[in-house]
Amino acid sequence: MVMAHLKRYNIPNYWKMPRKAEKFVVRPSPGPHEIKGALPLRVVIRDVLGLAEDSREADMIIKTGMVLVDKKERKEPKFPVGLMDVVEFPKLKKAFRVSVNGKGLVLEEIKKGEADSKLCRIRDKVSVSGGKTQLNLHDGRCILVDKDVYRTSDSVLVRLPEQKIMKHIKFGKGAPCIIVSGRNIGKTGKIKDVSERKTMLERSRVVLATKEKDIETVKDYVLVGDFK
Repeated sequence: MVMAHLKRYNIPNYWKMPRKAEKFVVRPSPGPHEIKGALPLRVVIRDVLGLAEDSREADMIIKTGMVLVDKKERKEPKFPVGLMDVVEFPKLKKAFRVSVNGKGLVLEEIKKGEADSKLCRIRDKVSVSGGKTQLNLHDGRCILVDKDVYRTSDSVLVRLPEQKIMKHIKFGKGAPCIIVSGRNIGKTGKIKDVSERKTMLERSRVVLATKEKDIETVKDYVLVGDFK
């Protein structure tokens, strides 16, 4: 049985909630993002963006269809919002993208035109009937492609809500990227070297050249894209 709430002292710092106000807080529901890397929509509205004073007001905003996540109405307060998701408020004419900084997930306000696309990491891919390939992306999205020119760890820029691939960013030396997990989360740079694992007990690793110094991290923690 999955608990419906989390104890406040267990929540990540980026939730921006007082830990001693109440004992429990709403838990993100199962969805496109893992719980450890997601924010419940109620927390986004009330605590991160400050658009509601309490849970009741936040839930009213959500349940009346005033919030879009990746161009779809989301009316569940527990819906998990995660990395690179686009959260829109059409009536307010505002849009935000979920990114990362040194503390974890953050919401950054973006221009209207930027809300029409989303950067996704290819987690894996499988061959399906008809000679097509299914790309499985980091946000639970699946896209069928005719030509298999994609590799795991590459990124694709997806048009929302059509799920059309607009751009393909290859993972490899020289590619700009951002670290999205681990102790160096939020750091940006360019891939300097890649060490693929040799045994099942190892993890593939990447060396990034940043402005300050070279950083080594786990390959799965890296998202390639147009980062500066």
